[in-house]
Formats: sequence, C-alpha cells, structure tokens
Amino acid sequence: MAKNTKPKTITTPSLAEEPAIELESGTDLGEAVAELRDAIERRTRAGDTLTQKAFDQLYEELRQYKEDFIFQAEKPLLLDLLLFYDSVNWFQHSLIKKEMSPDVIADSFQYIIDELLEVLYRRDVLPMEAAARFSRETQKVIKTVPAQAKADDYEIHQVLKRGFTRGDRVLRAEEVVVKRFSATRDSED
Repeated sequence: MAKNTKPKTITTPSLAEEPAIELESGTDLGEAVAELRDAIERRTRAGDTLTQKAFDQLYEELRQYKEDFIFQAEKPLLLDLLLFYDSVNWFQHSLIKKEMSPDVIADSFQYIIDELLEVLYRRDVLPMEAAARFSRETQKVIKTVPAQAKADDYEIHQVLKRGFTRGDRVLRAEEVVVKRFSATRDSED
C-alpha cells in the first residue's frame, strides 16, 4: 500500500537560496502553501532591499555624471572668462599706478573689448551687422526721433546697445533709436 512513500519536493527557480519544501505523503497541503508563501515573502523583502540599494547607487552615479558633465561643458567658457578677468585686472592696476599715457589707455581698453568679443566668438556669439533700416526680427526700438522726409522713415538714427546672434538665432536684439516720419507734420508746414 505504500506505493507513494517517496517525498515530493517543491522548488522555485527564483528561490534557489531558500531550502526546498518537502511534502511528506501525509502533510497538509495548506501548511506547505503557507511555508511557500513565507519563503516567497522573505525573498521579496530581500529583493526589495537589493533593488533599493541598486537604485540608490544608480542615482548617485547619475548625479556624479551630471555634475561632471556640467563642469566639463562650462570649463572652457570659465577658463576664457578667467583670462578676460586677468586682462581687466592688469588694466586696472596699470591705471592705478598711472603707467600709461592716454593713447595707451585707449589702445588697452580696445584690446580688452576685442578680447571679450573673442571669448564670445569662441562660443559662436557674434555681433550683428550694422543695418541702415529697422528690422523687427533683429532690433528693438527704444526711442523714435522725427524724420525730415518720408524716405527716412524707419532709418536707424542711433544704436544704443549692439545686438548679438548665436548661430542663426538672435541672442540679444539690437536696441536702436529710429527715425519716424509723420504725415501730419508735412501738412502743418
């Protein structure tokens, strides 16, 4: 009568480290299922902890990568700005010590402006070309002055702040004073 006296073993592939649960021929199936549930729950909790540690490590590595990426991206610009700082600092000390004539001061100041434009140029930032007539796409009107003739309407009278582009996009619109012709003025004369 003891045909099935060999114990049955239940193993789960994901629970390789857990001991196998053996069912004797007279063992209650409910107890076996409960033991199996407990084993799965213990393994799940352990897995959650490992998963959390893995995510924490991943987030830390991503944070470090991001910080390094930003530093490496900004470094060339910052080094250029430090060189510019050195030039301005030298210029200031030369002025304090009164080592320069007015002509040398003017030339040195122009050199500093050119050096700043070079820093911008290395970042693909270029001053806008001078324009004779107002353009909404690249300029901003700050003030208007009267024009003497209709042909002078929307002519640039003065550039207040130079405009700059980066690539093919306007980085800063040029601020200008524009001539405006008024037809009522012509009828009053």
